[in-house]
Amino acid sequence: MGLAESLVTFRETLEAALIIGILYTFLVKSGRTELLRTLWRGVAAALAASVVAALFFQLLAGGFSGRLEEIFEGSVMILAAIILCTMIIWMARNKNISQQLQSKARSALTRTMGAGTGIFALAFVSVFREGIETVLFLHGVAINQGGLSMVTSVAGAAFAIAIGYLIFLQGRKLPLKTFFNVSSVLLILVAAGFIAHGIHEFESAGVIPYGGVVWDVNPPRLPDGGYPLLHEKGTVGSIAKGLFGWNGNPSLLEVSVWGFSVIGITSLWKRAATS
Repeated sequence: MGLAESLVTFRETLEAALIIGILYTFLVKSGRTELLRTLWRGVAAALAASVVAALFFQLLAGGFSGRLEEIFEGSVMILAAIILCTMIIWMARNKNISQQLQSKARSALTRTMGAGTGIFALAFVSVFREGIETVLFLHGVAINQGGLSMVTSVAGAAFAIAIGYLIFLQGRKLPLKTFFNVSSVLLILVAAGFIAHGIHEFESAGVIPYGGVVWDVNPPRLPDGGYPLLHEKGTVGSIAKGLFGWNGNPSLLEVSVWGFSVIGITSLWKRAATS
């Protein structure tokens, strides 16, 4: 447990850090340092709003039980996968994010409603979007692997913030393209796992017909009290479950959907990267 949530928090926090870093650099180079405090207020407000949204989402999720809970969780998994795929493809397609953000910031500085309001709104919307995505993705990971590791979640976010600090405040050149390419490949597996688990929940709820078990590597515990390697709670199985939705006793539909999802999302990602 831990790899999937650290990957999610790393990727989402890195995107937010890069956005804020670009806006910070633009304001400094434009000689509008008096707006830096407004920028940070927008970030703080977005973080607070994200926490409120997370609490509300938890309350909403806790209000279901039985078949309704399975349908809700299945729907959340599919929705999370769709948004995750959209994010991966959007990042691959948009290679001039810095120029786009600078253009929006420049426009915000000249709006009649006030430069401060424009910069605050731009920072808030940018960070809050990443925050909402993080809440949704982490909930999907929690469903997939049966819980979250706060230590690794925070570690992923801290690593991303450190990268942003090195780039914008220390002027270091880091291989961001490599970071995003590697994380995109891993997130494709996570998204496919979300979809497969969503199908599993729908099968359990009777929304779609159950096709029977393809394999079952979830035997009872070993004599020493441990689990086999590929068991969902085993050394390898638990990591695979958290990262790409490994199921020790999947249905034929789950396996098929997972395979088609990986192929389909990878194809779209490659096409977006080369367009």
